[in-house]
Amino acid sequence: MKYLITGAAGFIGSNLADHLLDEGHEVVGWDDFSTGQERFVENASRHKNYQLIRGNNLDLQGLKSAMKDCEQVFHFAANADVRFGLEHPSKDVEQNILATFHVLEAMRCNDIRTIVFASTGSVYGEASVIPTPEDAPFPIQTSLYGASKLAGEGLIEAYCEGYGFRGLIFRFVSILGERYTHGHVFDFCRQLLDHPDRLEVLGDGNQRKSYLYVADCIAAVLHTVRFNVGREGQSDIYNLGGRQGWIGDNPFIFLDTTKIQKTGWHAKVSIREGVVRTVRWLQENRWVFTRLVS
Repeated sequence: MKYLITGAAGFIGSNLADHLLDEGHEVVGWDDFSTGQERFVENASRHKNYQLIRGNNLDLQGLKSAMKDCEQVFHFAANADVRFGLEHPSKDVEQNILATFHVLEAMRCNDIRTIVFASTGSVYGEASVIPTPEDAPFPIQTSLYGASKLAGEGLIEAYCEGYGFRGLIFRFVSILGERYTHGHVFDFCRQLLDHPDRLEVLGDGNQRKSYLYVADCIAAVLHTVRFNVGREGQSDIYNLGGRQGWIGDNPFIFLDTTKIQKTGWHAKVSIREGVVRTVRWLQENRWVFTRLVS
């Protein structure tokens, strides 16, 4: 098949591209490199079935052109700056909501019917149900990021109902692994490089999260895509993931992954091993600490 990946030079998008190419598929990578990294697409760019296009999701005409002849879209590009979201609220609206609308419109113009969307467990806010299932009641949204991702989900669901799209929405929480460039483990490693004698922890130190290794994340996404082949005109939501430090950083995120496990998928890498592999990669690639990345 031929796929388009938005955010193809990012952490998860670049790993996904490599995986699809290894399986023999064609991939069109779309990224504006505002946070994506050239080094993350080096392997893919040497592949005959890979085409990298520098483009912004606010460019609707560019997206329409890039999607020509593609059969499916993985929409993984987003502004994921939760901590400082209140300092530039327009970013979430433009890069998460308007961008998703443009992706859907470009798909409609190219008669592409399936979209895989990277959402977030942050949409649950400070959930009242733990572990949190996909049909949990939504509390008050605690971050602009979570609110904008929820709006993106809503757009996808409306296109599925109105235009017969197939939407697969994955609510990620704390993906770890090679090319990981933001989050708790990244921040801790950067701190320890700067001052090995101390570690500053936001909040009260009792925060708990679901974590998932990136290879398991990609395996889960692709497994679920194939599990849903032939089911059109609807959307499905899957959780994916194994006191407040800042506004929007919920102190306890633990997703119920029963639904996706019922499809036959199970994680292979433990949280502990995922953290170890991530730290090892960060130690071997210290260049990621020297620039603003996401």
